[in-house]
Amino acid sequence: MKFRDYYETLGVARSATEAEIKTAYRKLARKYHPDVNKEAGAEEQFKEIGEAYAVLKDTEKRAAYDRFGANWKNGQDFTPPPNWNEGFEYSDNEFNGGSPGYGGGFEGDQSEFFESLFGRGKQRQGGRSSQSRQGMNFKGQDHHAKILIDLADAYNGAKRTISLHMPMQDPSGHVSTKERKLDVSIPKGIKAGQNLRLSGQGGPGIGEGPAGDLYLEVDFHPNPIYRIDGKDVLIDIPLAPWEAALGTAVNVPTPAGSTLELKIPPGTVAGRKMRLKGKGIPSAEPGDLYVVPTIALPPAQTDTQKEAYQQFEKAFDFNPRSHLKG
Repeated sequence: MKFRDYYETLGVARSATEAEIKTAYRKLARKYHPDVNKEAGAEEQFKEIGEAYAVLKDTEKRAAYDRFGANWKNGQDFTPPPNWNEGFEYSDNEFNGGSPGYGGGFEGDQSEFFESLFGRGKQRQGGRSSQSRQGMNFKGQDHHAKILIDLADAYNGAKRTISLHMPMQDPSGHVSTKERKLDVSIPKGIKAGQNLRLSGQGGPGIGEGPAGDLYLEVDFHPNPIYRIDGKDVLIDIPLAPWEAALGTAVNVPTPAGSTLELKIPPGTVAGRKMRLKGKGIPSAEPGDLYVVPTIALPPAQTDTQKEAYQQFEKAFDFNPRSHLKG
C-alpha cells in the first residue's frame, strides 16, 4: 500500500487553517470536476482531491492522520503501525463507525490507504444540529478511545493512570491536541476488544443535559513471552533435544505472576500444545494457558561439542526430510 500525502494532494502546508484547506479544495475541485475537465486522469484526480479533503476538513480525522503522516513521503510503501490510534480520543459525531473504523464525510470510492486508516465511511443521519436550539437539553456526545494494558492487569485487575489526546481547533482554524489524564480501574478478566465505560467523561451536555460517556476499548501491549487468543494465552517453552526425547519437568511462568510445574512427557515434539486448564484470562469460564514446546539446539563451538554432535549423528538412523522423498 502506498502512503498518500493529503496535504500535497491539496497543495497546502501542514499548518494550513481550515479556511485555507477549504479554499484549496474548491479551487482544485472546479479544475478537475469530470463535468468540466475531460482530460485523461481528471476524474481520478478529482477523487483523490475529495478523499484528501474528507480527512483534512475534519478536525478529528486530520489530527489522527497527522499522528503518523509527518514522517512519510507521498508514494512510499506504507503499513499503518499497530495500535497507531492508542490514546486518541474522538466523538461519535465525528467518527461515525465505531472504533477504529473512523468514517463519514467522503462520498464515492475510497482508496485502500483511506480505508485502512478510517474504514468505509458511513453517512451521518441527521447529526446533532437540532440539539443546539435554545431551551433544549440533551446528553453530550459519547467519546471513544483505545487504550493498551498489560496482560497481568487482566489477570489481577489494576488501577492505572492513562493519557488521552483529544483533537481541538483554535479560533484561527489550526488543529492541535489537548491531553488529559484519567485514573482508570482495570477489572480482572477483561479481554481485548471489550470496552470500559466512564460515565460523564464524554462531551459536555447541551443546555442542562448531562455529559456523555467515555468508552475505552481495551487491547494488550505486545508481550515478549505470551500470545493472546481471546481468553486463552499461549507461551513457547524451549526444550533441549534430550529433554524433549526423554521427558523432564519445567517451571512455567504465568501472567498472574505465579509459576507452575509442568511434566514434559518423553517423545515430545515441537509445536505440540499442552493445556493448563483454567489458567488463561480469568472469567466466569476462564480461558486456558497453552504451553507450546520448541526445540533449542545448543551451539557447537568447541571440538568437544562438535564431537558430541557427531556421536549423536552416529547413534541414530534418522532423516528429518524422509517425508519429502518421491
